[in-house]
Amino acid sequence: MKNRALLRLSLTLILGAAATVAAGCGEGAADGTGSGGSPVIGVDYPRSDTDFWNSYIRYVPQFADDLGVEVKTTNSQNDIANLISNTQTFISQGVKGVVMAPQDTAAIAPTLSQLDSKKIPVVTIDTRPDTGNVFMVVRADNRAYGTKACRFLGTKLGGNGKVVMLQGGLDSINGRDRTEAFNECMQKEFPGITVFGEATDWKADVAASKLQTRFASDPDIKGIYMQSSFALSGTLQILKQRGLQVPPSDPKHVFVVSNDGIPEELKNIGAGLIDATVSQPADLYARYGLEYVQAAVEGKTFQPGPTEHGSTIIQVRDGLLEDQLPAPLVTADGAPIAGEPTLKFDDASLWGNNA
Repeated sequence: MKNRALLRLSLTLILGAAATVAAGCGEGAADGTGSGGSPVIGVDYPRSDTDFWNSYIRYVPQFADDLGVEVKTTNSQNDIANLISNTQTFISQGVKGVVMAPQDTAAIAPTLSQLDSKKIPVVTIDTRPDTGNVFMVVRADNRAYGTKACRFLGTKLGGNGKVVMLQGGLDSINGRDRTEAFNECMQKEFPGITVFGEATDWKADVAASKLQTRFASDPDIKGIYMQSSFALSGTLQILKQRGLQVPPSDPKHVFVVSNDGIPEELKNIGAGLIDATVSQPADLYARYGLEYVQAAVEGKTFQPGPTEHGSTIIQVRDGLLEDQLPAPLVTADGAPIAGEPTLKFDDASLWGNNA
């Protein structure tokens, strides 16, 4: 009996010690603080099927370490149902704040209301919710993306010809902003250019199929605007198949402008395979998404106006602020387009050249 009692006591002590170790090695306590007392932040990655978002995913833990915050991460894989479910997981884990990039910017509203009722601040990066408030939106001016692409193509085509716009998802504020601004700019500044808008829902296979079909009916297409690098591979393949991968000096050249600024785009500009891109700041999305949610947890507030990091905070609507980060147009030679400066593809300041 004595030996059995000693055995039970030993097991109790061992299990208790194991539980203590497990608690200390976890990603964060139930009260939302990490092992060092730092706040635990939930970060949902919106997808991992593009080079841009994979770059963002790599930047998040780097900046989390720099800022001294612990993160719990999920990946909603471009599915709003997954994002809502992931958010419930964050709530149950007791996170102090959430960073997300909802791709369906309308359907996220009820989840934002729930987080607000629980006093869990939210920062959205890349996208802005159609309704509901968050502590800060961190994105670039997506209307400027469309305008820059329009002016690049309009200038290169001399104001005449046909262009295809491979749109993103129109259930996203980004897709709508880029589409509306591109169309408005073309109608106002280059009325001699015909625009064929092709909805793709940010899907590479859909973009390739629609571009192929468009070329079949309009073989004299002279410009392509890809609203994201998701369409890059398919577009290049189609141009190659049609014998259109020729230098800009060749009359058959099709001018291509993209959005993202991933390393592959910059290399392709240097190689003459595409002509321009708008560099969307994957590194700064990660950095300032985390900085703002950390500031929210600490009770800090912000006002519209210029920031210390070269951007401008605007008030989108009552109670909603957006930090609009710089997103330069990148070209082969770095020459101005329509009077606006551009950066050369090999500029060392571009995150795509340092990824």
